[in-house]
Amino acid sequence: MSSELRQRHKPSSSKPSPKTSTSTPSNNARGISILDILRVLATLIIATLGLSYYMTGSESVLFGYRPWFTRLPVVLRYIQGPLLLTPTELSLYNGTDPTLPIYLSVNGTIFDVSANPLVYGAGGHYNFFTGRDATRAFVTGCFKEDLTPDMRGVEEMFIPIDDPEEEKMLSSGERKKRREQDLRIARQRIQTQVAHWEGFFRGHKKYFEVGKVVGLEEVIAKEEKRELCTAAKQQRGRREGGGSVKGKE
Repeated sequence: MSSELRQRHKPSSSKPSPKTSTSTPSNNARGISILDILRVLATLIIATLGLSYYMTGSESVLFGYRPWFTRLPVVLRYIQGPLLLTPTELSLYNGTDPTLPIYLSVNGTIFDVSANPLVYGAGGHYNFFTGRDATRAFVTGCFKEDLTPDMRGVEEMFIPIDDPEEEKMLSSGERKKRREQDLRIARQRIQTQVAHWEGFFRGHKKYFEVGKVVGLEEVIAKEEKRELCTAAKQQRGRREGGGSVKGKE
């Protein structure tokens, strides 16, 4: 009896109920990693470069933008430093020697135009510009007569032809003042045109600056002063009454 009571009152060794467990995210449900972002960006960049290459006709992967450091000839010239060539040395780079680049000069600045041999190479339409400084021809448009850096007298093409009757009415002081004003305006126009052509070659996506011509002053000093070519004379306007200028039609 007593043993039965002991068994009846024996504490049960029941296991404690497990705690309610919270679910944890599995490895398959992780967030976006940095690696995933980099993959997406790389895919977008490659796709953009490919689209540019296709749209520009296989010429550029940056939609026509070509920084100077992506062009090997420009980088090499930058490393080597600017060239200093005399007019005689510059004459060798006229496109006749296939082992040499093609150079031309505007206002003493030398540009490499080798990327366009059909235009500036031997037999090209503008080959006569190469191997020399032909600044005068760039301004006057006289490609046969004015392939020279000598700009003396070019300002006359921008000075209007005076009306003889009006000229008689001016005093010598007034004529002198008008002449000085005409020269000042003409030289400004020359500078503008020369700067335009320098900017054309300097900013061109295929051409680039390589150096300077030295000794041009000595060459010009030895030449006789040129007359204004016929084509340039024909571009002069006529001054009408009141000082206004009528352009050549």
